[in-house]
Amino acid sequence: MIRRRGIPGARAVHHVAYTVPDLEQAVEFFVEVVGAELIYTEGPVQDREGDWMTRKLAVDASAVARVAMLRMGPVTNLELFEYTAPDQRRELPRNSDWGGHHLAIHVTDVDAAAAYLRARPGVRVLGDPETITDGPIAGDRWVYFLTPWGMQMELINIPAGAPFEQETAARPYQSDRPWSNR
Repeated sequence: MIRRRGIPGARAVHHVAYTVPDLEQAVEFFVEVVGAELIYTEGPVQDREGDWMTRKLAVDASAVARVAMLRMGPVTNLELFEYTAPDQRRELPRNSDWGGHHLAIHVTDVDAAAAYLRARPGVRVLGDPETITDGPIAGDRWVYFLTPWGMQMELINIPAGAPFEQETAARPYQSDRPWSNR
């Protein structure tokens, strides 16, 4: 008998989600600057008389959320939340903090993409793009940037033939076509 590992029936990652301070600003940024497509908005999501928000989302019972779902490229869905809650922390975690995070976008030319972002109001590119010269992802060119509200993101290009490919048949997904612009 073959023992399967992992969640039974799992087929794909459906979405990644981030909480943002201003939903309209974030949707505009992802649509206009990044090139995402807005799928829907929803809300307010709340439970005025019960504890549904605590039981289902592990937030304060009186929290209120507004939600947007966006499509980024051929396989990634991005869900954005804007919460209002009495116990809300308003500091973004650094990558080194528990819960730290960043969203990486594969691009064909990291330098051109970084130049594009430098020209966008409120976007801060963190230094110049670098190329990794050793290790399993040698050849990877990358640079981090911050959205106007401080969310960490990355531009990345790992060319085919990276050293890790000699050790495993597993490959990260990389599209061979650009995102459509509506």
